[in-house]
Amino acid sequence: MAAVSSASDTGDPRGRHPPERRLLLLGGPHSGKTSTANTILGDEVFDAGTETTHSNVGQTEIYGRRVTVVDTPPWAIPSDPDDSAETDNNDNAGAESNTPPQPPPSLDSEGPCMGAILCPPGPHAILLVVSVTQPFTETQRRAAEEQLGALGGGTWRYSMVVFTGVDKLPKGVFIEEHIANTGESLQWLVERCGSRYHAFDNTRKETEDNTQVPELMEKVEELITDNQGWYFEVNELILLEEEQARRALEEERMRMEEHTRQREQMIGGPPRELRLLLLGWKGVGKSSVGNSILGRRYFESGQETELCLRRQALVSGRRVTIVDTPGWDWFSVRRTPKRIRQESQRGAALLRPGPHTLLLVLPVVSSLTARKRRTLLAHIETLFGDSACLHTMVLFSCGDWLGRTPIEEHILRGGRELQRLLEYCGNYYHVLDSKTPGKDRSVSVLLDKIEEMIRENGDKAFLPIQTEWLSEESSYSSDNTEPEDDCRGCQLQ
Repeated sequence: MAAVSSASDTGDPRGRHPPERRLLLLGGPHSGKTSTANTILGDEVFDAGTETTHSNVGQTEIYGRRVTVVDTPPWAIPSDPDDSAETDNNDNAGAESNTPPQPPPSLDSEGPCMGAILCPPGPHAILLVVSVTQPFTETQRRAAEEQLGALGGGTWRYSMVVFTGVDKLPKGVFIEEHIANTGESLQWLVERCGSRYHAFDNTRKETEDNTQVPELMEKVEELITDNQGWYFEVNELILLEEEQARRALEEERMRMEEHTRQREQMIGGPPRELRLLLLGWKGVGKSSVGNSILGRRYFESGQETELCLRRQALVSGRRVTIVDTPGWDWFSVRRTPKRIRQESQRGAALLRPGPHTLLLVLPVVSSLTARKRRTLLAHIETLFGDSACLHTMVLFSCGDWLGRTPIEEHILRGGRELQRLLEYCGNYYHVLDSKTPGKDRSVSVLLDKIEEMIRENGDKAFLPIQTEWLSEESSYSSDNTEPEDDCRGCQLQ
């Protein structure tokens, strides 16, 4: 953006139009921009009682000169914990801080710099409005610098600080003393504007002896003279690009805040419950996987599991209940002892009214042959029925063996049998590093995938318990909880 001569702006030589001065007002939340714009215009042109979400333009005539005033939305001031310490250290000349907490900007609002388009071909003066009732911190200084930078290079030559709320200063304290006592951030802003500033009391705009607007316009004329009659030229294309980038960032911020809000609600409210059944052949690491998901050593790994064991923990805002089961034979269903087959079914019965997901544990280090695949599927269908495929997910254990190899690449290398197994499970799969319980960040992702599967299953959110699974349950299963405590009140049913 360039500064160009405004000689053509001095007025029509035939006197048809008075000469014009264009003022762009920028400032943070509750700085008094709108009231200042109304004071300059001499009328309540803008609504000072509501938050400004879009730039507005008003015009008046002051001493024979047409004055265009553009009020803009407040610039965003990010929260910064360091500001509290800085505020405490600043004397602030006795001015009390009554800055209310700021809601995040909405996508319905526009950036403040878009207001520059409303005063073509560009503003003669950029008025940075600062309230003396609010501490001007380093964060606010950076926000001001960022907004001026968004307009383009050379903006500081056309800038002036306008202080509002000066009637709130202690008696006998002048604006110069306030600047000196407030701190380095405000002093930097004033110096960056070439020590150009003006004090406004917006409560005096109706009084007859109100000379603050004429005095402001005199300072604007001095600024224009210092700039040899030039104004700040606005490049609309660049401003529109800046606005598009701002909105894209705002959309991403809102998406992340919504995700955080949902997570906080999930953690703060009644926990959702997920009921998971660990299945697989012997030695695949089911117990270690259960420990990884629950975040601590609940199951004894490193030895063969003989009886089903149920454990529960709060994980990522969900109440997760897991049942570990004895391992199957990898060769055939008939070679898996009947007691083990019954124990698998009784494990599902411990997850009343039924497991949401059957986690079929498969080590990434093992190869899957056609016989192994058929045996796994035969176990699932024989024990849990044909609809079990809707609730089955392949969970790869020993994920640390992959190193930097993506699991998708491992699946491609695993051959057709592995791919057919995943197709049976609706291509639901996940990989865990079961060596570090409680430290694997992918556990939360796993739970998200399980909830996605539950949503996909609709009214078949879980695998209902069958009557035959309940036979002789108490004689085989091992659990530290009473049956009455089983998984009731599940919000995902």
